[in-house]
Amino acid sequence: MEGLKIYSKADLLALVSRREGETRLGEQVQHVSSAGQLQTSTAKFVLLGIPEDIGVRANYGIAGASTAWQPALKALLNIQSTPSFKGDELLVLGHFEFSEPADNSISGLQQKVAEIDDLVYPVVQKIVEAGKIPIVIGGGHNNAFPIMKGISKALNRPVDVLNIDAHADLRATAGRHSGNGFSYALKQGFLKHYSVFGLHQNYNNGSILQEIAKNPDIQALFFDDMLKSSQPVTMFWDSLLKQSGAAPGLEIDLDAIADVLSSAVSPSGFSLNEVRSLVLRADKKFAYLHLCEGAVALTDGRQSTSTPKTIAYLISDFIRSQP
Repeated sequence: MEGLKIYSKADLLALVSRREGETRLGEQVQHVSSAGQLQTSTAKFVLLGIPEDIGVRANYGIAGASTAWQPALKALLNIQSTPSFKGDELLVLGHFEFSEPADNSISGLQQKVAEIDDLVYPVVQKIVEAGKIPIVIGGGHNNAFPIMKGISKALNRPVDVLNIDAHADLRATAGRHSGNGFSYALKQGFLKHYSVFGLHQNYNNGSILQEIAKNPDIQALFFDDMLKSSQPVTMFWDSLLKQSGAAPGLEIDLDAIADVLSSAVSPSGFSLNEVRSLVLRADKKFAYLHLCEGAVALTDGRQSTSTPKTIAYLISDFIRSQP
């Protein structure tokens, strides 16, 4: 698999802080030496990292999404192994390594994103064909497109997706970037029904709002409307889940959570506990989980030490909640 670094047991244990009398998740997770061994693994979930921010930069965003993978993996591997999440149900496959494009113009970055698409989707396809559920840590939200493409090709049908996000990422299909992964997936037939939960009125342009209004396969619930309502956020979520098809994909853009560092970090949004509650109460089998846009450090100097633990919480919640 071009560009994919597959992790050995030694790679994983190097990230684990061992303590006598305790068992950490990293001591229990599975690994393989080649993608071909996925078929024989007993793990239900496969973790994959896509540490890049080329798609964010191609969308005029602030770089930094490439910094989340390694710290998030370390945070995840160091949580306690418990009866509710022992660790052997998870296989850590590895992460992609992409070279910087020679052309750093917007068009050059967008061309590189298209090349990344072609490297990512076959790996996701192999994971799903092996009967596993991919869990992907990004990276920019541009990677939603190759994830959907890989799953669609593996299942030989388009997928449905629920996206917890402040932005719909339905910008025009005029060069690949982090803001149009869902536009491309709809256009190319990899995405059927698209539901967005928590959109912000301030940050979705008129063309996107028109596309949502006219396309019966797109449903959007605005964060602003939830703020005005006396009903809890979970009521809106439960309603959306009931309307979704079997085994949709679950996307969580970390900029939907207030104050989580990302290119589009916002003081307004869901709390982490609210999003954790949405994941834990879903009671639905999902085709995949994609956590994207989070950062430990942005190129403008902003930093956060809490992003890795945020990602670890959401992954452990997702695995515990899956039927």
